[in-house]
Amino acid sequence: MGKTGYDFYLNKCLLPIAPDKLQIKINNANSKVTLIDEGQVNILKKAELTDIEFDCIIPQVKYPFASYKGGFKGASYFLDYFEELKASRKPFQFIVSRVMPSGKVLFSTNIKVSLEEYKVIEQASEGFDIGVKFKLKQYKEYGTKTVSIKSSESSSDEAPKATVEEPRSTENAPKGEYKVGDIVNYHGGTHFYTSYEGAKGYPARAGKARITIANGKGKAHPWHLIHVDSTSNVYGWVDEGSFD
Repeated sequence: MGKTGYDFYLNKCLLPIAPDKLQIKINNANSKVTLIDEGQVNILKKAELTDIEFDCIIPQVKYPFASYKGGFKGASYFLDYFEELKASRKPFQFIVSRVMPSGKVLFSTNIKVSLEEYKVIEQASEGFDIGVKFKLKQYKEYGTKTVSIKSSESSSDEAPKATVEEPRSTENAPKGEYKVGDIVNYHGGTHFYTSYEGAKGYPARAGKARITIANGKGKAHPWHLIHVDSTSNVYGWVDEGSFD
């Protein structure tokens, strides 16, 4: 994660240059009906899935203002990564971190999405660099419910009873077994800019957080957490054992 500015992550891939524009559209699902005496009324419903669009530049050469995890990577690395995101047909985390020059951490964007489409653009005005246009859509987990119907043997007049078995929650991992995407209880303490020993740290409040990166290369602070509500402000690398 960069010390200041914006960092864009597609799953575990840090874009080397942050896009100059990000559009997040919360889609409407409300409907209007016309009543005989009252005219039009608006029936309010839950919002539809959110759309996310942005353009980014993938450098072919190393720029001093570009950010990389583990050193410079050419455009082919990123194009292969984007292709794998699409081909895998699996959702992933889209993360935007915002840090002011003063070091103050601003609000974050952390949403599970699917890669709907992307367009690779090469044009003379960008030299050898590659442009990519992304369209993402919010992804919500879903599943089936099991219904068990039990009939009474004591009386043929009694109607069968149906019970619904709720699907097993996967939101919290078993204790001691954690992976990217799990929601954990952060104990509070210090979150760090990087996973390496000696990284600068800041106080962070306890609360629910999502694991976004596991087994950081620095090892000193191996887990990257991002808060899921306003109870906690954790947004960075944390120590082993600082959550359950």
